Amino acid sequence: MKTLYLDCFSGISGNMFLAALLDLGLDRKEFLEKMETLRIPSGHHHHGEVHHDSGAGYEIHIKDTVRNGFSGIDLTVTSTEDHPHRGLMDVWDVIDKSGLSHNVKQKSKDAFKLLAEAEGKVHGLPPEKVHFHEVGAVDSIVDIVGAFVLMEMLEPDSVICSPLNVGSGTIRCAHGVLPVPAPATENLLIGIPVYSAGSPIERVTPTGALLVKMLASHFGTMPAGKVMGSGRGLGSRESDIPNFLRVTLLEETKEGNNAPSASKEEPFIRDVGILLETNIDDMNPQYYEPVMERLFSIGAMDVWLETIIMKKGRPAIRLCCLVSLSQEEQAAEIILKGTTTLGLRRSEVDRIKLRHHITPMETTFGLVRIKEAWWGNERLRANPEYEDLKRISKETGIPLNSLREEVLRQIEEMGHP
Repeated sequence: MKTLYLDCFSGISGNMFLAALLDLGLDRKEFLEKMETLRIPSGHHHHGEVHHDSGAGYEIHIKDTVRNGFSGIDLTVTSTEDHPHRGLMDVWDVIDKSGLSHNVKQKSKDAFKLLAEAEGKVHGLPPEKVHFHEVGAVDSIVDIVGAFVLMEMLEPDSVICSPLNVGSGTIRCAHGVLPVPAPATENLLIGIPVYSAGSPIERVTPTGALLVKMLASHFGTMPAGKVMGSGRGLGSRESDIPNFLRVTLLEETKEGNNAPSASKEEPFIRDVGILLETNIDDMNPQYYEPVMERLFSIGAMDVWLETIIMKKGRPAIRLCCLVSLSQEEQAAEIILKGTTTLGLRRSEVDRIKLRHHITPMETTFGLVRIKEAWWGNERLRANPEYEDLKRISKETGIPLNSLREEVLRQIEEMGHP
């Protein structure tokens, strides 16, 4: 099992992602040759400017460099055009006319549909009426298509991502000064664990959020495995936190000492979590929700409450939180500061999980992320993501249960990827 882990401690943008994968050792020449088949018809050249390029309408510059003491790759895209306003269909057209694989084209088109939906929600427009200008133009097309080209070259079995550091402060855009994360980014981050740290800059761009949403099957800390390589994609911002995206390629190994028999791959995944729990009989019930929300926001695997009876027949609550080893201290601090308890019980638990991944699929309601669970090559079940159904139910007024059945029916009809 080859897993790609994205460490977004300083955020993520499209060009940081491309740069990090290239720094992992993917073939630059092969990447550039594939990208040359993606031609973006130019708008008007800047007045009086003479420019030579590959005829693709843009140039990709890949540079090995050292920034603020860290070496890595800096990738930039330059274009000669005056950014014509392109709609979703224009972008799809550019992608369709490229010489890239069907898979790369389809995923790139799905990604732009998701981006158009996120932008459209901000401005009250249907996806096909959205014009990509800032996110739009050329660098977004190159970043998004380039990401799927590199993923096809790398072929990892799964992508796991850390919670995203979105940054803070404000950004200037076509519609004025807005707080970070920008509105379209915020729409794309629904269902993704985030936090904010470091000096006030935009750390997650709309393209960065989009790639994470399209690629990551789940979020948390680095999984167990043998490190096969790592890469750094350098960002261009000055920041107190070193500004790069780190990617690590891991060969997931089976735990345990019975190594000889472990050569046959198990149909499920084993890992270890830390269970923190405490019994509370003297706290205002309104205080549980903020504590649970904070635990989920640092990337807790699960948080739940159980009703129990304590000494002197007092009704009480047991608060339980399952986290990875690296989140243990943060979680303990949140519980100890946010509740009335004086102490926690801690135990290590072994977990057995089905292999699962999330695939965005096109339905008549737009893109819906489908979580598929597998046992070896047998697909056990497919479930539409609750957050997507909730959003569509709110937009259309269709009750959640009928909506879920309709989405599943459409997926069955289309067959499965």
